[in-house]
Amino acid sequence: MPTPVRRRRYPSDTTTAEWALIEPLLPTPACQTKTGGHPEKWPRRQIVDAIRYIVDNGAKWRALPSDFPPWETVYGFFARWNQAGCVTYIRDQLRRRIRTDLGRCLHPVTLIVDSQSVKAAHTVSQDTRGYDAAKKINGRKRHIVVDTKGMPVMIMVTPADMTDRDAARELLWRLRLTQPQITQVWADSAYAGQLVDWAGDFLNITLRTVSRPKGAKGFIVLPRRWRVERTIGWIMNARRNARDYERLPQHSEAHLNWSLITLMTRRIARKGPRTDSWAKKPDTISAGPAAQSAAGTGSG
Repeated sequence: MPTPVRRRRYPSDTTTAEWALIEPLLPTPACQTKTGGHPEKWPRRQIVDAIRYIVDNGAKWRALPSDFPPWETVYGFFARWNQAGCVTYIRDQLRRRIRTDLGRCLHPVTLIVDSQSVKAAHTVSQDTRGYDAAKKINGRKRHIVVDTKGMPVMIMVTPADMTDRDAARELLWRLRLTQPQITQVWADSAYAGQLVDWAGDFLNITLRTVSRPKGAKGFIVLPRRWRVERTIGWIMNARRNARDYERLPQHSEAHLNWSLITLMTRRIARKGPRTDSWAKKPDTISAGPAAQSAAGTGSG
């Protein structure tokens, strides 16, 4: 008996254009490989929609609405795809697509790094959480690296008591292995000190820091750093990311990646002018009513 087609009803559901971006990036079903396997019972689009629903709405896996596949099935795909590196692959391919659309090189040479501490729920074990004395938060810390357009390059989740300098050593090492073209990384003053010399001597990466002006109070937009801070703001729009509920840090990273995948697919699939020229007036408006009529903008 064929699985009934599910009607799109939630804001987190994929559009046809978004699904056309995601579907080719998913791994080949087992039944289509040489080793073989059973055909998948549930359409993959329903699986992806269910994952996006959990990330966007912050619901429990067991509270997944009944019009989605069973939560055990959805969680199984979520865990397997993340373990296989599929989620980061989709993220990276979408980032490259956006950079290509903007006329940028596929592989960024300049990156920006920052961290965010968030509270952890009781489901997070003591071994994977810590206390951030500076932010007075008991939980985990997210270390996020973006390009100069704010698109994600790498995400790493650690206990909140790990300092930015200590985490940056592993983070920069991973970046050097996976992104060999990198030449410089911008960060805040928490990454200053011996880390700057270490990055230059051992990784050949120029680590530059941007500090707040002396005597400044409240929020200030700082050069270059504001892009990664904006990305952190995008992540927090997904309610699952407002607090860390995951037993495994890898699953926390997966939820962060899925929220950014949703953001990037929507950006690519969005109709109208390109996102880098959103503030420009359409030609039909700037040309006046005559041009609007010639362009067929009227109701007739």
